[in-house]
Amino acid sequence: MVLARPEVAEASGGSAGPRGRRLPRGKASLRGAAARAALLALPVAFFALFFAYPVASIVGRGLREGDSWRFGQIAEVVARPDILGVLWFTLWQALASTGLTLLIALPGAYVLARLDFPGKELLRAVVTVPFVLPTVVVGTAFLALLGRGGLLDDLWGVRLDTTVWAILLAHVFFNYAVVVRTVGGLWAQLDPRQEEAARVLGAGRFTAWRRVTLPALAPAVAAAALMVFLFTFTSFGVVQILGGPAYTTLEVEIYRQTAQVLDLSTAAVLTLVQFAAVGGILAVHARTVRRRETALRLVDPSHTAHRPRGAAQRALLGSVLATVGLLIAAPLAVLVERSFDGPGGYGLVFYRALQSAEASGGTFLVPPLEAVWNSLQYALAATAVALLVGSLAAAALAFPRTASGGAPTAGRVVRGFDALLMLPLGVSAVTVGFGFLITLDEPPLDLRTSWILVPLAQALVGVPFVVRTMLPVLRAVDARLREAAAVLGASPLRVWREVDLPLVRRALLVAAGFAFAVSLGEFGATVFIARPDNPTLPVAVARLLGRPGELNYGQAMALSTILMLVCAVALLLLDRLRPDRSAGEF
Repeated sequence: MVLARPEVAEASGGSAGPRGRRLPRGKASLRGAAARAALLALPVAFFALFFAYPVASIVGRGLREGDSWRFGQIAEVVARPDILGVLWFTLWQALASTGLTLLIALPGAYVLARLDFPGKELLRAVVTVPFVLPTVVVGTAFLALLGRGGLLDDLWGVRLDTTVWAILLAHVFFNYAVVVRTVGGLWAQLDPRQEEAARVLGAGRFTAWRRVTLPALAPAVAAAALMVFLFTFTSFGVVQILGGPAYTTLEVEIYRQTAQVLDLSTAAVLTLVQFAAVGGILAVHARTVRRRETALRLVDPSHTAHRPRGAAQRALLGSVLATVGLLIAAPLAVLVERSFDGPGGYGLVFYRALQSAEASGGTFLVPPLEAVWNSLQYALAATAVALLVGSLAAAALAFPRTASGGAPTAGRVVRGFDALLMLPLGVSAVTVGFGFLITLDEPPLDLRTSWILVPLAQALVGVPFVVRTMLPVLRAVDARLREAAAVLGASPLRVWREVDLPLVRRALLVAAGFAFAVSLGEFGATVFIARPDNPTLPVAVARLLGRPGELNYGQAMALSTILMLVCAVALLLLDRLRPDRSAGEF
């Protein structure tokens, strides 16, 4: 299909209808509003039913005493000195972790987006593996590196456990892939000739990058920073294991108040504080980032990657490889080494034990190895749900940028929903898990014994990644291409297939990779709803680590190694699913 003369739609004084008929601007606005509402119907229903309802129910139980509400307790809890200290530490460590992650990961995003070198696909998969590991496993691995008797202690006598530096480094370890894949996905599709044109006109390399490339990347960088901040703001396992008693985040305190102190009212207040903080951050993000979004010229990524040129690019590639080796590969290597280090020396003792339920000392009703197949099934189902819901939401959020006219109020509602989509990343997983148990227990939604409950909980975390990955690309598509296709007679479905899909399918694959990886490693909510006869890999690892004995610990390390391999293989296969490049530019 040939797309020509996009200015036709602009000169028409309205919007194009079927077979090129022009619609009056008022009817076009109504049609656009109806299409946007149809796209939002499923995402709104999904989040209302499986997020807002469970969370509101459990918070309501914590704030109610009989038939009366105890709103006065909110001020009492927030004013407590210990809670103020928790709030301050939660905020500043999240800001520090986000800044440090961007500083370290942005060079990696450039290398994977613009440089071509042997082992590139393997490197991309390796940096994504930490994102799926249970936090308890990563905390143990970092203790082996940074704690008493760890690598730094043996080499230089330096210990970083129970310090904030251990927490910050572990957060970078987790979130490096968020920046690399979110920013790199868009960076790989930016036309490098625009930056080259600026240099021809006299701009230096850095000036051209700052004035041309950086503004184009700003929405993707902001989206990555937002996701990193939300994950570190709600950090639980890393802080609990590496921070010791001196450091506590809101997430750790909510867990302590819920599971240990059994004070649901205090936990409910802290959950509301999380809502308020995350909601404010999302509102600021929605207002500031949207002003910087413009239509971009997107090209085939195969045309932008090249071999390293000059000493500077080779040095950058070397520094990124060294960073990945020290920060990501070293903790992963510790896990692999411990999985083979059995009682009688190195061997497969722990892996053989995974085939028997008796070897776990009654921890499981089935052999722990079955958790691998359970996790794959759950992750595939969760990825399908997240892609469906997230793609519809992203298309609806990008719609105001492409439709002619539209009511300002409707636009504000859509932008508000854009912020709400990120709330699952900023709400305690403990709250979501308990909420599922107390709300989805009656017909027609009695899902407590259904296998679909776990994928639904996992998809809640996957949807924001799908939206944040696809939205910058969708909003970067020139609206005149769609309008020109409509003028030439293309139906809305054909416009999507011929115009949008070729441009966004790479982002769709990146989003699928994120959703699959997040589903594989989701632990906080899954631990409350996974059945004993169908555990996932993270749940199985946590349960093994929670029992004493060398055999249980070794099986946990073996399952963690299997989890890493499954994730790496899946991501390698996904990265090889490339769009057809034979046609040149998209």
